[in-house]
Amino acid sequence: MSQELLGLVSLGILFVAIFIGFPIAFTLIVISLAVGWFALGGLVVNLMTLQIFAVMRDPTLTSIPFFLAMGYLLEQSGLMDRLFRGFQLMFASLRGSLYLAVLVTATIFAAATGIVGSSVTLLGVMAAPVMRRSGYDVRMSAGAIAAGGTLGILIPPSVMLIVMGPVVGVPVTDLFAGAILPGLMLAGLYAAYCLIRCHLNPELGPPLPPEEHAASVGVILKELVLGMAPVVVILLATLGVIMAGIATPTDAGAVGCFAVFVLTLLYRRLTWPGFIQASRATLETSCMILLLVVASNLFGAVFSRLGSASYIASLLLGLDLSPTMLLLLILGVIFVLGWPLEWVPIVLVVVPIMLPLVKQLGIDLVWFSILVAVCMQTAWLSPPVALSAYFLRGVVPDWPLMKIYQGMMQFMVLQILGVLILLAFPALALYLPSLLHD
Repeated sequence: MSQELLGLVSLGILFVAIFIGFPIAFTLIVISLAVGWFALGGLVVNLMTLQIFAVMRDPTLTSIPFFLAMGYLLEQSGLMDRLFRGFQLMFASLRGSLYLAVLVTATIFAAATGIVGSSVTLLGVMAAPVMRRSGYDVRMSAGAIAAGGTLGILIPPSVMLIVMGPVVGVPVTDLFAGAILPGLMLAGLYAAYCLIRCHLNPELGPPLPPEEHAASVGVILKELVLGMAPVVVILLATLGVIMAGIATPTDAGAVGCFAVFVLTLLYRRLTWPGFIQASRATLETSCMILLLVVASNLFGAVFSRLGSASYIASLLLGLDLSPTMLLLLILGVIFVLGWPLEWVPIVLVVVPIMLPLVKQLGIDLVWFSILVAVCMQTAWLSPPVALSAYFLRGVVPDWPLMKIYQGMMQFMVLQILGVLILLAFPALALYLPSLLHD
């Protein structure tokens, strides 16, 4: 067997093992060492050493614990509750007002943290009870919460984009800038869909009853100001300093984490058990992601050394398809793999395999990265493995899982529409990064 085919066999074994349920990181390491020792001998040990130290020295990856800590502290402290309440009062007289309040809050929360699980969980806890009381449709309610929560994987500071930057070889600041407009576009598609559906069928989302309205405009303004204040501080401390060129993502993550911690103390919303839980979750998730980065880098190094990545690129180029069709084929593969797999193995294993082909086709890497991110966001809404459904079911157990799935499928169609729009108009992803380099 040639080395190229041996690499493809190792890739097949990897996916089978992951589907069975073996731990991804250790599976990657074992397969890499076994196949590498068989094909390359002792060289595989040198590759492993180099990859471990490369990850340890990468300053971009050190921002991951900071942004994770921001998200978990916000989740535990409940700082977003007041913001949601303010939007709920503001839109109370509209049909579908709670859908709109959920989506606006989700968009703002996504800009403060890049954790999908925290977003879906928090939105479910805040919105589901009032949606139930107000007679809102369970399917659309579940879909709006789940879709809004997945915006955290795309809108910066997205942890996935932080990991993807070094993999693709693009500055994380460019990916952050490139993701802003597509993220806002998707949030706008969600909101427009909900409002149009509720206008055509008011039973899906009736206006809130009079007792749910604010006593005065002053009450609404107070809730919005007190709810927006911490978010504005967080955004200025993170995205603001990154986009202004004042600090790197790592420095901004540290500043943002400190700002969130101070805000939770000032608002007196963080308990000691909550702080311990947030710290433990940050440590566990950071270790998991960084171990996966090391393991996948080792697998990628062995896979490339065997020549399998170039072999796949040459096979696809031999199909005699246009660059657009090849790009659609790549995105289709990533989308399908996103159903059973999380974003980590796809970004760290599949994307590097496709990268030589993308470069040969002359596709802009920032645009490609944002397309992949939107596809991965779509996968979070794709039954039966969609993790957003299980996060939501965990906090709203009385919503049937099938209805949650049905609601998510509606928004998955909007996601696919978003991918097509981004394919047709690359400037959505490239305009803001171009401003950073002017």
